[in-house]
Amino acid sequence: MNRRFCAEESRAIDDPLVGSGTHPARNLLLSWPRPKWQRNLRHASDMPAPLLEALHALPDEGRRVNLIHRREQSARLHRVFLMPERQAFDIPREALGDFIAALRRGDDLAAWQPATVERSLLLCCTHGKKDKCCARFGFSTYKALAEAVRQHDLPFEVWESTHLGGCRLAASALLLPQLRKYGRIGDDDILPLLASEARDRPYLPCYRGDARLTPQHQCAQVAALEWLAARGLEADVRIEDGGAANDETDHDLVVEWHTERQAGKLTIRCQAQELLRYDTCADLPNGPSPSRVWRATEVREAATPPA
Repeated sequence: MNRRFCAEESRAIDDPLVGSGTHPARNLLLSWPRPKWQRNLRHASDMPAPLLEALHALPDEGRRVNLIHRREQSARLHRVFLMPERQAFDIPREALGDFIAALRRGDDLAAWQPATVERSLLLCCTHGKKDKCCARFGFSTYKALAEAVRQHDLPFEVWESTHLGGCRLAASALLLPQLRKYGRIGDDDILPLLASEARDRPYLPCYRGDARLTPQHQCAQVAALEWLAARGLEADVRIEDGGAANDETDHDLVVEWHTERQAGKLTIRCQAQELLRYDTCADLPNGPSPSRVWRATEVREAATPPA
């Protein structure tokens, strides 16, 4: 019997990467052996019930929780990262409940001996119990990213992660604290993506968007960056506040850009479209569902004033 994968279906219908980069800014990452992960992104089969309850409460209090894993990490001494604080803690399993309670109370965490996270964290979703695409495409991508970082001494820590959103876009990755999301990472993208991010620049072929932006603004940002790249320009961009409403079908957004020597403005028309797609492999037996996506349909250059 032929096996179908939502990631292959998504690529076949030109489901756009851009606009799918949403992710909360505040995160807690908890190392836990991957074989124990359950379908819920925060649950492991050997977690004590009080810890499960505490982790389940954190998202309602404004902090997303993901489990992470790498082979060399101790199964009983857990690495905990807080982002965007760039803090790392090593917590014995029996003390995790007390640590989470202190965090939720807003206590000073100095007694837990935080270390500063010097390298950016690159999370690659390998959550096969959530979606088979994340196992099929994610694990090999994780291994390739980790090996490339090791060989080239690049400034990242690479971890396997539970669900990051967008299973249909596997292999998916998230860079923290930069909050840039990636999808459909292939073998040929590994080194270019890492090299680009080592310069603190998004890698456009796999870029889903800046998680701090709305889907419309992600659409405009990436369209501007692609327009600039086609002209050999690597620029910083900023989207002017235009009040783009979520219920509008299209919107013109003004993007300012600048390099050290040049600056300009672009007007990007982003249009909402309805796409019939499978969000996860679990949807395959029931048929696709309508989803809203955003595409940049026009880029107009504004006149640049003289320097």
